[in-house]
Amino acid sequence: MSFFPRALRRLVMAVVLPLLAAPLPVNGAALQKGKPRGSLPAPVKASGAIIALPLTPIVPKGQRLCSARAPTGLGYTMLRPGSGAKPTQGDVSLVNYIGYLATTGAVFDQGVRSPLPVNGVIAGFSQGLQMLAKNGVARFCIPAAMAYGSQASGPIPANSDLVFQVELLDFKTTAQVESMTRPQAAEAPAQKDAVPQP
Repeated sequence: MSFFPRALRRLVMAVVLPLLAAPLPVNGAALQKGKPRGSLPAPVKASGAIIALPLTPIVPKGQRLCSARAPTGLGYTMLRPGSGAKPTQGDVSLVNYIGYLATTGAVFDQGVRSPLPVNGVIAGFSQGLQMLAKNGVARFCIPAAMAYGSQASGPIPANSDLVFQVELLDFKTTAQVESMTRPQAAEAPAQKDAVPQP
């Protein structure tokens, strides 16, 4: 008994055998003809524009505003709350920060993994650091009176309100920092006196 009826066998032979006998394309081009090609990105051309120095990014207006204000006048927006303890006046903080002018958004300073003594920075920055817990990120809107006041400081004009975005990575007490640096200081003279090895 035949598995396929005679008519079905003839149909298969008439349709499938010619397909099997056709040569296969080497590069697959014939198979891709039926598929529409996706749009390719336009090639990028080299620009002859000169980048003005110093390279100073401008922060958008919405990121120059704070949503809350402390009784001292410091503005702040908690962008990401941290957890745990907060630094105090005598601590040294490890921060990522970017500082920019409130009026124009021009960036005047930034730092990554910067150790800063909490009581060794401008008053508004110091107060802001003490509001942050580890891994917290905040924006601080610092009035000129809590910054440099009527004094200009480098790229910061006199009477400038400042904005800082600050991420508190970690902090240590001054005693902890001193104990961490003491072994390194003791090793330095010992290395000077050591006989050079060939």
